[in-house]
Amino acid sequence: MEQMMEQAGAYWPLLVSGVKALVVLVLGWIATGWISTAVRNRINNTPQIDPTLGNFAASAVRWVLLAVVLVAVLNIFGIEATSLVAMLGAATLAIGLALQGTLSDLAAGFMLILFRPYRIGQFVDIGGTSGTVKDLNLFVTELATADNVQIIVPNGQAWGAIIKNFSHHPTRRVELVFGIDYGDNAEEAKAIILEQVNADARVLQDPAPWVRVTNLGDSSVDLTTRVWCKSEDFWELKFALTQGVKEAFDAKGISIPYPHSVEIQKEG
Repeated sequence: MEQMMEQAGAYWPLLVSGVKALVVLVLGWIATGWISTAVRNRINNTPQIDPTLGNFAASAVRWVLLAVVLVAVLNIFGIEATSLVAMLGAATLAIGLALQGTLSDLAAGFMLILFRPYRIGQFVDIGGTSGTVKDLNLFVTELATADNVQIIVPNGQAWGAIIKNFSHHPTRRVELVFGIDYGDNAEEAKAIILEQVNADARVLQDPAPWVRVTNLGDSSVDLTTRVWCKSEDFWELKFALTQGVKEAFDAKGISIPYPHSVEIQKEG
């Protein structure tokens, strides 16, 4: 019995340290989440600051505080910060080789937040993957596709890819091609298109709308239409003009050719 008491006494300090470490870890985890959320909300509620910076800063604060919590937990077990630094220094090469992808994402995250090729809420194409930017943190960029599918892009891949930002400029050009029959009057068709264009308030007059005959195809004369609009009006304007011109062509007797086959029978 006495021997069991001695063994229990030997393990008692370790048990106490374990409980303390668990309490510090749980409280630190909760406090870290609360502080990072407060940082994000404070920055995002400031109109002069881009929300992209708020999410990035919150992510950075969270990871720094978690590192502090980890050091505090190790100190409870008697591992001093200086010893921890020494151990990390000795393991730097192994950690670097094992986490080179993660470290690359971290470095790329700072480059993305520094140069701002895209911001939260913008529609982008990153290396062939398109979507609206929902989040940019230390390691990844989160996109949402048009059908609301979540896509996670590592920052290292995003920084090294070709980035198309469809929302960067305040205006965009809508280009449409309408084919008419060779027997139709091209000038009349151009006038019909311009009438539809000028009737839509979303079309900007500077640069002026542009309609030209651009191609003589196998079965149609192609009229290319170029108009400018605000970036947020791009898709709705494109759809509206496509439908409007088609209906106006029908009303004016302008035919739109479509592929068809002709069967020729020979007697004999």
